[in-house]
Amino acid sequence: MTAWLTRIAPDQRSRDVRRDLNGTEAAVGLHRRLMTLFPSHAGKDARARFGVLFRVEDTPTGAHILLQSTHKPDLDQLPTGYGKADTRSLDTLLDALRPGLTLHYRCVASPVRKPGATTRRLYSLPAVVPLHGADADEWWFRQADTAGLKPLTHHAQPLDAARGTRGSANSPQPQRICHARMRFDGTAAITDPETLRKKVIEGIGRGKAYGCGLLSIAPARETS
Repeated sequence: MTAWLTRIAPDQRSRDVRRDLNGTEAAVGLHRRLMTLFPSHAGKDARARFGVLFRVEDTPTGAHILLQSTHKPDLDQLPTGYGKADTRSLDTLLDALRPGLTLHYRCVASPVRKPGATTRRLYSLPAVVPLHGADADEWWFRQADTAGLKPLTHHAQPLDAARGTRGSANSPQPQRICHARMRFDGTAAITDPETLRKKVIEGIGRGKAYGCGLLSIAPARETS
């Protein structure tokens, strides 16, 4: 299965870009925009079917959108003037993974825990509790381990939550979306290449439709 990485450098002069990247509905709006790049009428959960994951990166030249998918996106579907975009295959990178190789990693994820019913009643907790600080770090270390990685260095940074309003024909009542987010960066050694390939393609954690879960990796430069 080929994985594709698309980098979009949006033009902030575009009204469509400003709508997709700014405001309280940005996470849902950008999800909808990116899904227009893939075949319509794909059935239930088209995002998972096409392996669509994304995040917005701050760069010296402004915000860039990273889009990963297992179906090559049709960039002609972007609105006129939306920005520059290019797509490349990740096959060479994923085929080169081997045990012990040191990588740089980055993942914007939504670290949470789900207390049991008894604990929720006892402490009046919601069904999903966002994690912060050391709890979020421990969550990431567990995720990395199950993704075939052994973290060597680590840095975590809280980000604004991914928010928006979702609705569908089967659920006329709008549903508020809110995913707490942390950005995890560092280096790690590969312990299981096959598991890592699978996790790169599937993503990590909750909120994958709204800018969470994309695990980016790159070989670390060896120093003598």
